[in-house]
This record gives sequence, structure tokens and C-alpha cells, in this order.
Amino acid sequence: MRLKKKAWCIFTVWILLASVIMASVFMGETVYAEQGENGTGARQSGMQLTSPSAILMEASTGTILFEKNPDEIRSPASITKIMTLILTFEALEKGRIKLEDEVVTSGYAMSMGGSQVFLEEGEIQTVDTLIKCIVVASGNDASVAMAEFIAGSEAEFVSQMNDKAAQLGMKNTHFMDCCGLSSDAQHHTTARDVAIMSRELITKYPDIYNYTKIWMEDITHVTRQGSKNFTLSSTNKLLKQYQWTTGLKTGSTSQAKYCFSATASKDGIDLIAVIMGAPDFKVRFAEARSLLEYGFAMTRLYVDTNDNELPLMKVKGGKQEKVEVVADGDFRYLDVNGADFSQIEKIYEFSEALEAPVEAGTQAGRVVYRLGGREIGSVPIRTMDSVEKAHYFDYLKRVMLAWLI
Repeated sequence: MRLKKKAWCIFTVWILLASVIMASVFMGETVYAEQGENGTGARQSGMQLTSPSAILMEASTGTILFEKNPDEIRSPASITKIMTLILTFEALEKGRIKLEDEVVTSGYAMSMGGSQVFLEEGEIQTVDTLIKCIVVASGNDASVAMAEFIAGSEAEFVSQMNDKAAQLGMKNTHFMDCCGLSSDAQHHTTARDVAIMSRELITKYPDIYNYTKIWMEDITHVTRQGSKNFTLSSTNKLLKQYQWTTGLKTGSTSQAKYCFSATASKDGIDLIAVIMGAPDFKVRFAEARSLLEYGFAMTRLYVDTNDNELPLMKVKGGKQEKVEVVADGDFRYLDVNGADFSQIEKIYEFSEALEAPVEAGTQAGRVVYRLGGREIGSVPIRTMDSVEKAHYFDYLKRVMLAWLI
């Protein structure tokens, strides 16, 4: 009886061990970030994806929360248009174009296949309308019309797209067109690079949300045949499936399969989930949503606006003896480990004195943040004004004023 009992116990232990081993085998290779000094890092997680390549990023800090083959070279399809939109909003910001500017559709732009809004040669639309056509309906014809308007030709615009990709550190990206129709192997990117350009678009040009949140809207075609309405319907079905969705861009071709750069905002946290090469459109939306839900569940964001007044800084040998200083922006810290934010220490470190001449924006110290004895980040403290070097008459004037007082 004892031997039977002992054998049963041994058998039970072996079953438990086998279960643990099998579970570990099928956990998958998905990872999430454990934030370090540079805001990146990875640790194993149990999430599984069908899509061959994906990444999840927190937008304000750039922290990677999840990645699966993020640097695998893949065809981007219409996700290409994210870069087209970056250059469009950059041109708006610099005043080279305006939303009310009128754009004439060329025969070449009209000839684009794939997803289109059926612009006619010679048809005039505003920049504002073309942005809607690009964002909402993924119009290839609208993308080329915009490219030609900004740069004179699509070829020149594509050259600017590649220059911008290099500036943003998109190491594995090269564009051959402005809309994603190209099947050329030289037109390629990665999930990581898509996240980088998505972050650039939504953080630098938040007005993009005025377009990416549109579900359906009519535009008017005015051609020689007369006027007719055309309904733009969003390709981003996640807008109706997930309440926190804010954008951003879908893409699909037979070569690229189904791609998606999804953005969402909840409790002050903005996430970017990139899916590349999904087998069908349902998978790309479902897996993007799963990533976003996962990200919101595991993260909290600490934000300090740094709007408190700082003491004046001394300036040696300057026309003014002191200068105003200010913290250079907000501080943001993304936590994935359940940290106690009440334990974050904020420490001011100032230079002893600045020596004239001093230019506006000169660093005069930094605001340091520490948690558990470890520095988790800092924000520079900079001068608000310039201070010129003092000369003989400046010192004489200072002495006379002091004597009169």
C-alpha cells in the first residue's frame, strides 16, 4: 500500500513538471519593457501574436513595451503615407503651404491604382480635403497630388521622404513612392521604423487627430462633368471597435499582407501599436487592440509640468547681474513595475554662476528625478534671456546707481 502511495506521488510530481515545461514552451517570444535609464529594455511575457512582426511603443517617452521581430524588413503598403503626412504637416508648419491652398490634380496623380478617391485630371481640391482623402480613405491619387504640390514631382517628394527617414533614425527604411503601391523590394521598412515615424507625426503634429478620428465624411468632386458628392469611409475599423482609438493608418497589398499602425490614448498615456504582415484584416485589428489593451494595463505615467518659478541665476561680468531661468519642458516617466510615485524625489542642481556673454537657452543646471536612490531622468534648466558682457561704462553706471541709492 505504501509503495502504491509513493508511486502515485511520484507520478503526480512528474505530471506537474511536464505541465510547467509545456506551458513555458508555448508562451511565445513576445516581450515587454522594463524601463531602464534609456527607457528601453525587455522581459519575457505570455502574449502571443499571429502577425510575424509587431511593436508597442509609448509615444511621449518612446519606451518600447513589446516587440516581436521589430527589425524584420517588410513591405509597408499604405503605411507609407505616414511619412507623406509628416512632410505635409511640416510644410504647413513652415508656412510653405496652407490648408486652404488649392491643388490641381495631374494626369499622373489621377492614374494611380489601388485605393483612391477618384480625382479627375484638372480637378481642384484644397490641401485640407486632400489630407482627409489620404488619412480617411487612403487615397493614392490624393497622396501623389499632395506630393507634386509640395515638391513639384513625386520623385523629389520621395527623395525628401528618405531624407526625413534618415533624420528620424529609421535605419531600415527606404521609400520608392509616396503612397505604398510599389512592389519594388527597395520600398521597405520595419515595425520599429513605422513606430518611429508614427511617433513623430502624432507628437509633433497633434492636429493629425482632426483627421484620423473621422469615421465618414463627404467631399465634393467638381469636374467638367459637374459636381458630385463622394463619401470618404475610414479604413481604420478600430475606430468603432475600441473606444480609446485615435488613429492612425492601415495598409494592405498582396506582398505586404495586412499592416496597421494604431494609436490610442487613455489616462494621459498615448500608445502606438504596429502590426506588420497580418494574414487578414481581422487579425491586424484584433492584434493591434490586444497590444493596446496590454500596454494600458501595464503602464502608468508620471508627469511633472515644471511650471514653478525658479530663482534668478548670477551672471559674472554681465550687463545684468542676474538672469531668469526655466526648466526646459515637462518630465515624463513611464512605469511598468508598480512604482510608488509619491517616493519620487525632485532635486534642483544649479551652476554656481554663469559668465557673460550668455545666450538665451544656455544650460544653467538641471532638474533631477530620483526613485529608490536611482536617477530616473532629468530636465535641463536654461536661461530665458541673453546677457551681454559688461564694459567700463556699465560698471561706472552700476557704481553711480548704487551711490545714489
